[in-house]
Amino acid sequence: MKEFMMIFMGPDYQSLGMSPEEMQANMGKWFAWNDKMTAQGIVQHGNALQPHGKHITGKDAVVVDGPFIEGKELVGGYYVIKAESLEAAVEVAKGFPDFDLDGTVEIREIMVFE
Repeated sequence: MKEFMMIFMGPDYQSLGMSPEEMQANMGKWFAWNDKMTAQGIVQHGNALQPHGKHITGKDAVVVDGPFIEGKELVGGYYVIKAESLEAAVEVAKGFPDFDLDGTVEIREIMVFE
């Protein structure tokens, strides 16, 4: 088995004007997806990310405050999963709950150094 990181990008729910009930219903989809993958032994770990942080860049290590929203899309969280192949990881990612909100998933294999 290989490990893959799924990086979730999408809108900030508050910017969509979702009601608390709509946000709760959407989170229910996330919990169900997480529970399914956990029961199957796919999810190793993962977390949601706050929209605020720091961005450090360049030879002078310039620090800029977040949020880091480009085109109304932010990195909202990640999972590290186990799958046989990139194609199998893609199949897992197809359950991403925010596709209907124009969210995207980036999948990358975790590099193992020997």
